Amino acid sequence: MRAERWLSAAILGLATLIGLSAFAYPLLVQREGDGLTALAHSSDASLITLVLTLLCVGAVVASFTSRQMGARSVAVLGVLTAVNAVLRALPGPGGFSAIFFLLALCGYVYGSTFGFLMGALSLLVSALIGGGVGPWLPYQMFTTGWMGLTSGWLPDIARHRRAELAMLVLWTITWGFVFGVIMNLWFWPYISAAQSAPDQTWQAGLGLTDALRRYGLFYLATSALWDATRAFGNALLVILFGGQLLKVLRRFRRVLGFEVTSEPR
Repeated sequence: MRAERWLSAAILGLATLIGLSAFAYPLLVQREGDGLTALAHSSDASLITLVLTLLCVGAVVASFTSRQMGARSVAVLGVLTAVNAVLRALPGPGGFSAIFFLLALCGYVYGSTFGFLMGALSLLVSALIGGGVGPWLPYQMFTTGWMGLTSGWLPDIARHRRAELAMLVLWTITWGFVFGVIMNLWFWPYISAAQSAPDQTWQAGLGLTDALRRYGLFYLATSALWDATRAFGNALLVILFGGQLLKVLRRFRRVLGFEVTSEPR
């Protein structure tokens, strides 16, 4: 059984490594932006999506066989994934998407493995339902998966409800911006100087400091305000509904008799 537990962790580690590599490799091989942002990753996105989906299925199977996740917890994962996919369709200003606040709460209550799977699969289901399939999809799946994964690392302070809610509000705000910072990297290396200010585009041979400065300027000019609506919109949802949802999620965990997380808090 311990081997299966290690297998589940290894699968998630491999998925994370693939995701980091997918984001990083254009920065390593592309000489300069060619302006073809619409074609960014069009040749490899389908393969990456397939690989990530298979790894998620493998993680579910490994968790099931190791009893980290039973039949009931797999059912709960399916239901919450579907609910989260539907939440993405809720209208809102700018970059607001209600998909993040529920993911943060579920990752926190049910653990890193559950959080990663829910984040990645809810984006996949949402894209299939809403016709949002494109070369950006696997990068969205990785990033939301990482949000769910890291939410399971938060300290369990259920005895201090106000502090717990404040922590989750700050966490949601942080990830509202982090999501945008990470996601822009899927297309930023493809932007040419004709499409953006020359001091905001990627060029081969840039030092780390110069690259970070250029990307920071690009992010502030194009995405920061957009991401602020996501960050503070989801934080507001946590304030309004977080306390009650935490009670419901913990009741599901107790009544249905499953424990998903085996990670130390």
